[in-house]
Amino acid sequence: MKFRENLINARSHIIFLVALAAGIALVVKLDKVISTTSNTGSSMSQSGQAASMMAFTNVTPLPLAITGESSAADLANARVAWKYFQNNTNAKTGLVNSVDGFPSTTMWETGSYFVAVISADRLGVIEPAEAKARITLALDTLTKIRLFDDILPNKAYNVETGELSDYANKPSERGLGWSALDVSRLTAAMGEVKQNYPDLAPKVAAVLGRWDLSQLVEGGELFGGNMIEGKLRRDQEGRVGYGQYAAKGLMLFGYDMYHAYDVTEHLMVKEVNGQPIAVDDRLHRNVTPAFAVSEPYVFDGLEFGFDTRSHRFASAIYLAQEARYTETGLLTAVSESHLDKAPYFAYATVWGGGEPWAVMSFKGERIDSKRTLATKTAFAWYALFGTEYANKLVAAVAPLAEPDRGWAEGIYEIDQSINTSVTLNTNAVILAALAFRAHGPLIKVGK
Repeated sequence: MKFRENLINARSHIIFLVALAAGIALVVKLDKVISTTSNTGSSMSQSGQAASMMAFTNVTPLPLAITGESSAADLANARVAWKYFQNNTNAKTGLVNSVDGFPSTTMWETGSYFVAVISADRLGVIEPAEAKARITLALDTLTKIRLFDDILPNKAYNVETGELSDYANKPSERGLGWSALDVSRLTAAMGEVKQNYPDLAPKVAAVLGRWDLSQLVEGGELFGGNMIEGKLRRDQEGRVGYGQYAAKGLMLFGYDMYHAYDVTEHLMVKEVNGQPIAVDDRLHRNVTPAFAVSEPYVFDGLEFGFDTRSHRFASAIYLAQEARYTETGLLTAVSESHLDKAPYFAYATVWGGGEPWAVMSFKGERIDSKRTLATKTAFAWYALFGTEYANKLVAAVAPLAEPDRGWAEGIYEIDQSINTSVTLNTNAVILAALAFRAHGPLIKVGK
């Protein structure tokens, strides 16, 4: 009877592992399909997509850094990052401020919080009991918060009350809609919670049981919900990089994400500093040409471990940044970042808005003066590839550690002043990067 009881108690974890295996099998199958079409130039050659994939056969994936070690400096840096979460976690809701002292959050940032907790536990910065208590409180809140139209989590919530809000953290009665990328990112993080803390699987199931995740998926693509002039409009979400990362999160729970994971239909290649950069041929937010940043590849590598294709794409993204430094002497580690001055958020791209190294505002305006040497990107490349250049990046941002607050966002390239914004995402990525150096990906999806 004891075996039967244990089997029943473990059923949710077993279901998760089966779904994970199915997702892994799909990723492997898709990699083989893409590799075959790239090498043979079969049916896709008529549209030029095979030629696009062929560009990456010349990219030798960078060797991954050796994992299994944590230096004293790594652990000290991790403790600085964890200070952010000590300062910004609400004791009532368990949710965390997206920016230091600003009590608003999104589902993307809540996913980053779970990643940070798991990483801090793996590094020994906190005890397993604290990790589980923190995640439990946040999951309990997620089982109670009001959803947008009783479908999916709203785009933003007040950390102190758990109520729906707008991006200015003002109450929003109906809400803003949902972000497919944000919800997928949190779903992936909850998969990582189940993998690392199997006894929390019922709480994860209770949260996901309230969400209609099928509303995110249509024909294997991701769809968000946006309020436009008082009406809900469904829009396809996910461009090359972000789309594939988000797809993996939903694959963990058995969703067919074939089209979201497949890059070939909308892939174009732009050469930047001698590297082929994967760019989507669609508009970003239906406004500006899509862009390529480090962010989705960083999360993919640190959390899932690269698949064959994402390893090549990420290597090219990294190598372009290293090449820019070699050619200009400007240390380059770019991604999306908060800013400490208007417009307060920027996408610092490898390719964006139709040009290399463009920095774009949320609305699609060029703001190249806000290019930031991003602290989180520096630590991510250091953890993933461990190159001499990556070590230079970490050395450059080392003075940005604030032991009482966490890590600042980065250094403005134009005048070397500090971007003093301190955020959840940056400190979460730093913890994930240092945990990767010590233990490898949060979920190992196979090579």
